[in-house]
Amino acid sequence: MMATAATPALVLLPEWGTGHLMSMVESCKRVLLGGGRKFFITVLVMRPPTDEATSEVEAHVRREAASGLDIRFHRLPPVEPPADAAGVEEFIARYIQLHAPHVRDAVVGLGCPVAALVLDMFAAPMVDVARNLGVPSYVFMSSTGALLALMLHLPVLHELVTVEFDEVDGEVDVPGLPPLPPTSMPCPVVDKKSPNYTWFVQLGERYMDATGIIANTADELEPGPLAAIANGQCVPGRTAPPVYPIGPVLSLGSGNTKKDSSEPTHECIRWLDAQPPASVVFLCFGSMGWFEAPQVMEITAALERSGHRFLWVLRGPPATESGAGAPDGSEHPTDANLDELLPGGFLDRTKGRGLVWPKWAPQKDILAHPAVGGFVTHGGWNSVLESLWHGVPMAPWPLYAEQHLNAFELVADMGVAVPLKVDRKRDNFVEAAELERTVRSLMMGGGSEEGTKAREKAAEKKAVCRNAVVDGGSSHAARHRLSEALHQGAAHPKTRINAA
Repeated sequence: MMATAATPALVLLPEWGTGHLMSMVESCKRVLLGGGRKFFITVLVMRPPTDEATSEVEAHVRREAASGLDIRFHRLPPVEPPADAAGVEEFIARYIQLHAPHVRDAVVGLGCPVAALVLDMFAAPMVDVARNLGVPSYVFMSSTGALLALMLHLPVLHELVTVEFDEVDGEVDVPGLPPLPPTSMPCPVVDKKSPNYTWFVQLGERYMDATGIIANTADELEPGPLAAIANGQCVPGRTAPPVYPIGPVLSLGSGNTKKDSSEPTHECIRWLDAQPPASVVFLCFGSMGWFEAPQVMEITAALERSGHRFLWVLRGPPATESGAGAPDGSEHPTDANLDELLPGGFLDRTKGRGLVWPKWAPQKDILAHPAVGGFVTHGGWNSVLESLWHGVPMAPWPLYAEQHLNAFELVADMGVAVPLKVDRKRDNFVEAAELERTVRSLMMGGGSEEGTKAREKAAEKKAVCRNAVVDGGSSHAARHRLSEALHQGAAHPKTRINAA
């Protein structure tokens, strides 16, 4: 894993989840390798705690290694996962931290100038490894600027709010955001007695110790939260590390490039080709989103009664015999058995105006298709960015992680989404009548004011996203500042790590 002394090394430590790993790798490909100043880039690969996740990571590594770009992948030695973790976020943070000595050895083994150690948002405690080696450290924020503002402010809220957040009388004050309903707080912080909450408070504290924070967003996309961080509102009395909003960083595939004529067109795209412009509502819930049978019945009723064309990616439950799922919460849905999940006659009654797709679908290409007029989504940040890039308005249906906060931001702050009433106490259940109303509004049924506003705002954000990344855009300028900071770090004498 030796590099030439003339080229500074940039060492990345992503979490293994697709949304984390690929977001960071895309930043390497499109940002850190771009322009005239180059880095020798090494991605440190942790072995995921499940075989399924391991196979997924290895597939990503093989694909990127074959891309021809100068990105090296270094597999860290395996560690024993913590057996007593009480929650997903605690498990991930502790599992990553167990790799600390291996991360140190990998950085030392480079034997060349090191520009920085770039850490996943869950790996922030590794700033200590970087500090001990005299290497700058950057946290890579694969989620929103709003979540970053909340996490930086969470140690302050911990002291100010002495009750559980769902017991707060009124809203929660997060700098840079409109008043936040307690029901929109991220899942890991809703229970203060949970180790997940404790870890989130600690992560927010450790972000302050980083050299800088790289964020997959844009200044104009989230001006409030980013300004609040820069102005010192999130952590009173302390200056936050500089934030570099370099996004949107997306792997757009054929949705942004000319399609290889030898590549067969996906069935979902062929179906969309036969639909009128902006006529189809697209329902897709990420790599881990699936529903129990009662919720599926509500969705079918809503779609049937709405009268709108739809493309619905419906997945089946994970294949976990115990029902407990993977320790890191990464249990993946299976291909759906439509005969078992859908009510009798549904496919016949909606034939011609609806397609239910029971397995993985090319979401990016679907959102790029002119027939798609709205997106019912779990609200994961990568999915949101893909939707905004193509100007598609949304109806967020949050399921886990920070998605309830994302949904609030999309509706109340950005205005690019139509609200969908989700019953958080019933495992985010949505009634058929509510989904039907939302689909009609999103697709501008009856001249909906909500749908019209969301569509107009989504078009505005499409321009914002694209303008940010071109020469002269805000994210282009942030990338330049980041590149200069990284090269300054590489030139510092302490970063010339030697194995001795």
